[in-house]
Amino acid sequence: MQSLDEATGTPAVEPTTAGSDAVSEAEAEAQRHSTHIRESLDAEMRDVKDGVLRMGSLVEEQILAAHDAIMNRDAVLAAAVIASDGRINDVQRDVTGVVALTIATQAPVARDLRFLLALDRVTYELERIGDHAGSVAKQARKLAGVTTMVTYDELTPMATLAAQQVRDVVLALIDIDENKAREVATRDDEIDRLYHQVFDDVLAEMRTDPAKVDPGTRILFAAHYLERIGDRVTNIAEDVVFLATGEVEDLNP
Repeated sequence: MQSLDEATGTPAVEPTTAGSDAVSEAEAEAQRHSTHIRESLDAEMRDVKDGVLRMGSLVEEQILAAHDAIMNRDAVLAAAVIASDGRINDVQRDVTGVVALTIATQAPVARDLRFLLALDRVTYELERIGDHAGSVAKQARKLAGVTTMVTYDELTPMATLAAQQVRDVVLALIDIDENKAREVATRDDEIDRLYHQVFDDVLAEMRTDPAKVDPGTRILFAAHYLERIGDRVTNIAEDVVFLATGEVEDLNP
């Protein structure tokens, strides 16, 4: 039997939770959808980061191997370094593909979008660093069998520092560590100093003996490519500073 409102005598309206239940369920579904999108975006971001870390590791190995090839004038090792550039290019294509797919399907905004675009730019810089290492190896291949040589001991600290810079700036990028990025960028001054030193020393030797002109030129080219690696590392460091602060800054004016 339907109850009556005591004051009016009209049928009382029983309270219902059907509407509020529907709203709560809709809100819960929206939250689940949002969580799924966030988890999917995070997973794809991890894939991109892993790709950049892998590129950084491959490039670091390539720099050190190119150094060994030129110090020992090892044509076989030089050829292996040159051939390994294809692996770096493959990783870059994979990372760029994931970045493009993530932007297209996940529609990231603000910080996530900036981070993805920065990682994509960094893969280009790393690919170019790999090219520079390959160019060092090409000079090593041309020096194989040469008996008259110049002194080029400065290449060892240059290559060691360049490889360390690549490792550290990639880690600074992944962590968006502004202070680390700035510290890495300052090391480029030491690479520049070593480059000028080897340039002056080799040039002096070339002046004393015409037979040293050709090998000396090869060493100067190799030193130049190592110096360029330091410049590209600085470019990456500037991306890290931008991500951390939103400011575009020249870290090596």
